[in-house]
Amino acid sequence: MLALFKSKPLLDEQEQQWLIDTFVWAVENFDSDYFINNSQLVLPNHQCFPDAVSSIEEMASKVFERVVGYAGLQAWPITLVAPQQLQPQVFPHFAFSNQLRGDNSQLIVPPSHTVNVSFNPNQINQPQDLVASFAGTLATIMIHHVGVLPPGGEEFLPQAADAVACFLGFGVMMSNTVYQFKGGCGSCYNPYANRQAALSEPQTLFMHALICHFKGDKDSKKHLKPHLRSQFKKAQKEIKALVNSAANPLLLALDDKKVG
Repeated sequence: MLALFKSKPLLDEQEQQWLIDTFVWAVENFDSDYFINNSQLVLPNHQCFPDAVSSIEEMASKVFERVVGYAGLQAWPITLVAPQQLQPQVFPHFAFSNQLRGDNSQLIVPPSHTVNVSFNPNQINQPQDLVASFAGTLATIMIHHVGVLPPGGEEFLPQAADAVACFLGFGVMMSNTVYQFKGGCGSCYNPYANRQAALSEPQTLFMHALICHFKGDKDSKKHLKPHLRSQFKKAQKEIKALVNSAANPLLLALDDKKVG
């Protein structure tokens, strides 16, 4: 009888486990030291994106530069090009002498060419989608470079890219852009501006809450869309219980190192 009044989990057990396993995979493969010591939760505000711009191209360039910096990929040979300049390309080999991300990251040998990425001009009026799309692209490049498949294998690469984008610190904007409301009459709704999400809203929020837990974050919740905040709060509660009962030594070690 009492079971009728128990709160339904945000995700089923299989979904939770895949996201936790993917988080562990990300920590193991995408520079845990940088995650612990340098990663920050990137917010959709003027403090994180202070640049004044006067054109579509300048906005795309400034946002891309910020996203690359927050991801810690300054040393990576990745170049932003105009949409009409993007051509099919072969991914070059990267080799780093020190850490994978951050100021101490250095390429041992310059690759044969840079990796070109572009942007969706429709997203200029939806900057959170622009940021999230860039973050997802960088996550995909990192996964390609490391060459280690995520839990579940190749078919889960799109979902893993969304998860790694959250791991890089972009969980607020990844969560906010899973689904865009059409608005009252739909006249301002532009479906071509929306990013293509591979994780659902609850899945993305769970991954973001997982990152927030280990980063000791207490501020990002207020930057989520209002309808997401109760789900995020539920994810936080569930994650705290899961980590407290976890047998994974990496999770326990990260929990000991977290800030706050």
